[in-house]
Amino acid sequence: MAEVLDTARSEGQPTAAPRAPIQIVPLKGLPFAALALVFVVVAIATNWEWMLMFSHVAGGALWTAIDLFVGLVLGPIMGRLSIPARAEFASKFMPAMVIIMPTIVTMNLGSGFQLARQLGNLSSSNPNHAWLIASMCVVGVMATIALGILEPANVAVLFEMNKPVPNGERIGRLMKRFIYTAGITGVMQVATLVIMTRVATQ
Repeated sequence: MAEVLDTARSEGQPTAAPRAPIQIVPLKGLPFAALALVFVVVAIATNWEWMLMFSHVAGGALWTAIDLFVGLVLGPIMGRLSIPARAEFASKFMPAMVIIMPTIVTMNLGSGFQLARQLGNLSSSNPNHAWLIASMCVVGVMATIALGILEPANVAVLFEMNKPVPNGERIGRLMKRFIYTAGITGVMQVATLVIMTRVATQ
């Protein structure tokens, strides 16, 4: 191999630079994720309604927007890209999702449950109780998809890309799984928006 590289250099031929391994968990994003989680913990510990509402709304808004964008906008674009281009995009996009998705899901669910307790919506006598149960069922399915299908597919893509010879077809299949499931949860998010606005105006 060294002789081949030496020959290429002597003949002025360009040599391919070795590809740097992809950082599966981008360390630069960890402080921001930790800060968001600390914010949620403080909100729950202090039971401060504003902090809880901010965490719930911000987490839910980001979760909805990302799912809809990935499923309905990025999905069709990714489908038209070549496998090398798709892999290059995944190497930049997927590591960010490893941190973003669990963080915003935790923000939304943790603060939302505490708000429900604080506002009395968990009581069976509360007029919002039925709507809240419906919301919990929908969100439970979404969380299962996000953490049980989306995140494993995301991590599997990154591990595959870090192999000496990545399998482009497998990366394509995993990316499709990621995008399709994101689209499904994005559509389900619309149902939660309907339910939550109904609860807020009850």
